[in-house]
Amino acid sequence: MLVVMSDLKPEHQKQKQKQQEQDVDLSVDLAGMVMANPVMTGSGTSGYGPEYAPFLEIASLGAFVTKAVTPGERKGNPPPRTVETAGGMLNAIGLANGGLERFLSDKVPYLSELGIPVIVNVAGRDPDEYAMVCRALDEVPCITGVELNVSCPNVSDGLDYGTDHARLESLVAHVRRDVKRAKVIVKLSPNVTDITATARAAINGGAEILSLINTLAGMAINVNTFRPMLANRTGGLSGPAIKPVAVCMVHKVYSKVAREHGVPIIGMGGIQNWRDAAEFMLAGASAVAVGTALFVDPTIPNQICGGLRTYLAGKGMSRLCELTGMLAN
Repeated sequence: MLVVMSDLKPEHQKQKQKQQEQDVDLSVDLAGMVMANPVMTGSGTSGYGPEYAPFLEIASLGAFVTKAVTPGERKGNPPPRTVETAGGMLNAIGLANGGLERFLSDKVPYLSELGIPVIVNVAGRDPDEYAMVCRALDEVPCITGVELNVSCPNVSDGLDYGTDHARLESLVAHVRRDVKRAKVIVKLSPNVTDITATARAAINGGAEILSLINTLAGMAINVNTFRPMLANRTGGLSGPAIKPVAVCMVHKVYSKVAREHGVPIIGMGGIQNWRDAAEFMLAGASAVAVGTALFVDPTIPNQICGGLRTYLAGKGMSRLCELTGMLAN
């Protein structure tokens, strides 16, 4: 029988190791938004909370990020709206949601009971629509942050702001004037030539936190029917296939823009386990969001936190925040 040497550790050593892990501080401070741990949901992957609650105690998350909210109801794109790909998935949901008023009346009561930071993803067709939604959300005490979705590749106007740094800066500034309490987060698109330009524009406009990356534009074709596999033809690619791109872009934004301005980054894109989360943090992220992996295993956020505790204790580190930006040259 194979004997694992770590199993032969004296009991007091195991207890000491366990205590060291328990003593690790996983809390993070994102521009004043304090989270007990660094893991949150990716927008659009867990609805507005009740859809995810049967699978994980949502209060165990560092924060909960909702599905997008727009001024009025959006039906979204016709089906089929998702397709599995090698190493990921394509989605073309189209920001389907019930609109602001229904969100305030039907979703906020549940969210107000979570006891953790709540971030609402916001989309609109022009600056006034973004500002109107954010202004209303800013008045809701349980909402800690608004995440401006300027980078959705599966609606006709989804990338208008996320790929034009001048328009992006103007949009963020327009929203910033109306948001007095909640944190303004801008979700950046990878579908650009230079993501540091849009990151700088978002910060110049008043963004307090950046989240990146959103999905990459992609397409899949049925070779038997000669037709696109999504009714929308194209969609957003997510999952482990995009992780190397996401890690690279997080590091670029952190090292060239965000660090000097003191703007924290929420890293996302293909995170499946604690190692992936640690990669993003070493690259410059202060927190991470898990999305596509939740469809495989909804408990992954808790697994990531446990893995990070063991990892940090093994490195002799007592605080998670020490990991951010530690990538060696």
